[in-house]
This record gives sequence, structure tokens and C-alpha cells, in this order.
Amino acid sequence: MKNWLRKHPQVRTIRVAAADLNGQARGKRIPTRFADKVTEEGTRFPMSVLNLDIWGEDIDDSPLVFEAGDADGVLKPTERGFMPMPWLDAPTALLPIWMFHEDGRPYAGDPRHALRAVLDRYKSRGLTPVCAVELEFFLIDDSGRNLEVPISPRSGKRRKAAETLSIRALDQFDKFFTDLYDACEEMDIPADTAISEAGLGQFEINLMHCDDALRAADDAWLFKMLVKGLARRHGFAASFMAKPYKDYPGSGLHTHFSVLDRDGDNVFDNGGPEGTELMRHAVAGCMAAMPGSALVFAPHANSFDRMVPGSHAPTGISWAYENRTSAIRIPSGSHRARRIEHRVSGGDVNPYLMLAAVLGAAMNGIENGAEPPAPITGNAYAADLPQIPADWQGAIDAFESCPQIARIFAPEMIRNFVLTKRQELHYMQELTPQEQVDIYLDTV
Repeated sequence: MKNWLRKHPQVRTIRVAAADLNGQARGKRIPTRFADKVTEEGTRFPMSVLNLDIWGEDIDDSPLVFEAGDADGVLKPTERGFMPMPWLDAPTALLPIWMFHEDGRPYAGDPRHALRAVLDRYKSRGLTPVCAVELEFFLIDDSGRNLEVPISPRSGKRRKAAETLSIRALDQFDKFFTDLYDACEEMDIPADTAISEAGLGQFEINLMHCDDALRAADDAWLFKMLVKGLARRHGFAASFMAKPYKDYPGSGLHTHFSVLDRDGDNVFDNGGPEGTELMRHAVAGCMAAMPGSALVFAPHANSFDRMVPGSHAPTGISWAYENRTSAIRIPSGSHRARRIEHRVSGGDVNPYLMLAAVLGAAMNGIENGAEPPAPITGNAYAADLPQIPADWQGAIDAFESCPQIARIFAPEMIRNFVLTKRQELHYMQELTPQEQVDIYLDTV
């Protein structure tokens, strides 16, 4: 880590940051001359900081605050190390960190540790998940009373229309996307294909598959931070909120994953399109945990505006081959790349909790040897299917009581997340829809 700073002498300050339960970066600004202390000893701040609500406020009835004296955790650098922050004017480095107890134990309320714990279950079986994510987001002009598509820097026009897979739409914001790909290169984020989507000013960028799920979650978390910061440098906003426009589709975060054995072979590959028995076990696990994990996939009030029938977001619990109306899709293509696509999450998720929920549920199914129902065909919205919770309160209750969730997340994580979401639910009910949008636009 010291070598990185020596190679970048222009960097005068660093940010140390961890992800809280909402995926918000929480941390400190430190002059570079004190960086050695952070890299060697870590830094400290209250454990409760990883359990703030969406406004950055303490949770009123959290045992982490007054009951425990608001005790510190010790935050140490992750294996990611330093990286530039290309959206800032001054040369600055970011050092991702995660939280531990004083005695070195991982803090169970840290979302990155939640994912690590799930990966330990795979490791104990000699298995390695390979993950890739597709992130949808909106470019938004939020300077006026109403949200609009930004004026194109190339044409000077504002196109108020869906532009599904439009090359013209990408070219309208060519400078932004060129800078974004350059910044991803600097930060070592594996950004791949970009497309325009069906919403106003909506785009999607895929991140390449990775055999380190912690790194894949890091990439998604850092990418969201980068896109939002860089958009502001270009004079508009970028947002991963689930549904900024009532009459257009919302943004999802689809996850593709396969699993390798000790020899590096894909355990979902049976040489044909069907996939293996182990793949079906993983599908069954994902389906069984879907009601309980809905709060992870739809963590905010606005999330549920996206999850309505016919909106390209799943509402029923099903799986299918090559069918984008189902919650779980098995894509076609080479049998060597046989994988599961989990399509429930919105763009507003915490990537660490999302991957923990998806991979943890799949492992539940593998451990149980569970079998899914028959795959569906046709339109999932027209089928009689068990349903994902349709509102925030239902999702909170399901997460708290779900036995599958209790196998994935530590009790402290479940408690903290439930307390956080109940507090947000209470205060969001006092706000107008416009005030809710104002909160979510920049935060998620």
C-alpha cells in the first residue's frame, strides 16, 4: 500500500471508507503524511456508524448507541488497497476499510463481513462462486422542480423518450462515458458493455465476471460511488434509485453466478442446456429465501414502486430457461458458462448484502439438496405464482422471521437491518413522494 502512495506523490489526502447497511460510504479524510498509521494500525469509529439510517442518523432504539456506550470498532484496510478518486478536483486516494472488534474478530454488523461469512461456507466445500453484475442507472437533470433527462452536451437538446439499445443515446453523452471508462481503468473496476435502457436517460453497464465475490461486491460499490461523483463533474446527477420516473421502468441490478469446484470446473455444467442437479439445488435455495430476502433486494420505500407486474421487475417467485419475466433465469449459450441469473434486486441495493443473500440462499439449497418446482414458460406475470412481498412493511417482517435468512446472516446483522428499516419506514411516511425522491436521488 505504501508503494502506491510513493508512485502517486501528487496525492495529498486520503479517504478511508467502509460501507454501512445502506451502502453509504462512512469514514474519514486524512492527510497523506499520516497514511502509514492507518495502513499499519487501522482507524477507529463507533460500530453504530455502520448502522445509520438513510439520513445518516443514529437508530433510536439501537443497542449499539447508549446501551453499549457507543463503543468503537477497529477498521482495517481491505485487500483492495489504495485507489484514485477521479471524480474529485484534487488528487485524492480512497482506502476501503472494514470493521473488527478490539480483539480482532470480524464485526458481524459490517455488510462486507456478511458476504465473507457466506463465502466461507463455499470454501469449506471446496467451491468458489463466480459473479458478474449488471448495473442500471439514470442520468438526471435535477436542477429544476421536476426531474428531467439532462441536455445532451453534443446536441444541446433534451430527448424525452425511451431509447432502448440506442447508439444515439450513448453518443449523446459520449464525453461522460469516455471519462467513466477511463476512471474505471484507473480504479481497476472491470466495466464492460454499456447500453441505453428503456427509461428516460437510463443506461446499463456490465461488470465482468470475477471468481472473488468480495471483489465483485467491491467493484459494484465503488462503481456506484464513481458514477454518481463523475456525473456531478459533468453538470448533472446519476442515480441508482429504483424508480425515479412513475411512467418508465426502474433500475435493476441483475446478478449472474456460477460455481467452480477445486479443479476449476463449473459445477452447473452438465454438457447441455439443462444444467446440473446441483444447479437446481441452488435455484431451489434462491426461491425458498426470496420472500425473506426481499428487504435486501428492495431496501427502500421507492424500491417497491419498481416491483409491479409488467414492469420488467419480478413479482412472482419462479425460475425459467431464457425467460426475463421470471425471478430466476437460466441464460442460454455455451454449456461451459451455464449460470444462474438472479433478477430481483433494484439498483438501490447494498452490493455486499445483495450478494450475501443470493449466494447464501443458493448455498442453503445446495446443503439441503433441495429441488425447485418445474421451470415456468411464458409470461410469469400471468402465472399463478407465490409472490415476493409487495410492500416495505411486509418485506421487513419477512426478513426478521425467515429461517433461510437466519442461516445466511448473523443475528446482529438481522437485528440492525430490521431496526434501521423500521425507523426509515416510520419517518418516510411523514414525507411527500417528492421529498422521498430528493432523499434517494443522491444517496442510493
